Amino acid sequence: MKKLIITVAPTGSKPQKKHTEYVPVTIEEIVTCALRCEDEGASIVHIHARDEDENPSDDPQIFHEIVTRIKERCNLIIQVSTGGRAGTNLESRLQRLQMRPEMASLTTGSVNFPNSAYVNPPDLIEALATEMQRLRIKPEMEIFDLSMINNAIALSDRDLADRPLHFNFVMGLPGAMPAKVEHLVHLYQSLPSDSTWTASGIGAAQLTMNLHAVLMGGHVRVGLEDNIYYKKGELANNDRLVQRVVRLSKELGRDVATPDEARKILRLEPQ
Repeated sequence: MKKLIITVAPTGSKPQKKHTEYVPVTIEEIVTCALRCEDEGASIVHIHARDEDENPSDDPQIFHEIVTRIKERCNLIIQVSTGGRAGTNLESRLQRLQMRPEMASLTTGSVNFPNSAYVNPPDLIEALATEMQRLRIKPEMEIFDLSMINNAIALSDRDLADRPLHFNFVMGLPGAMPAKVEHLVHLYQSLPSDSTWTASGIGAAQLTMNLHAVLMGGHVRVGLEDNIYYKKGELANNDRLVQRVVRLSKELGRDVATPDEARKILRLEPQ
């Protein structure tokens, strides 16, 4: 079984200091958190940006500062979010790709959140995929339901995404896929055989989905973007969430990939 790739999503769009003091929101907090998580065993850092009021930001300068400082100080694979919560227009989302991270998220469909719709129409998906292809950025296909796998494969069939594809199953979010083992198995079985994949569990589902992904040969995402608790009633920090997966994976007989080993597993191209 290949070594485990751990992605850390330290910030996201939702948690603020009023929810947990441990969420990094400033540029320096995000960069410092990324460095600590690399030391603990993470290979990929998934980047969101915040403004001075801790709200989601689509300011390309903030993204640029975060990416540049991380590149200067560590070896992590940087994966920039092209999600729409910070700015839904295409231009805003394309601007985040211009700093040429090794990876970027690409949600291949639309989904209902509890109080809003996360809308990704076909022309926007195609435009993001086209720009990632032009800049040789590997997309992580963000999968909120089964149909999004088919949409990702269709991009590949049209030469808008190179094989092997990499997927992230987002599970346990209200309005999207429940975080159940039988669903995870079905998603895995629906992938092209040469694919790599990661499981992201939301809230209390994070640990459960992480463990099953480790056992099934997939990879994992942890971080306060998805879950602010270490266990019921106890707030987590990103470092501890990485530490726990490293410990459990090793106890289950699976070693953890370094960033360079993760690059080989994911077949990332030199930037």
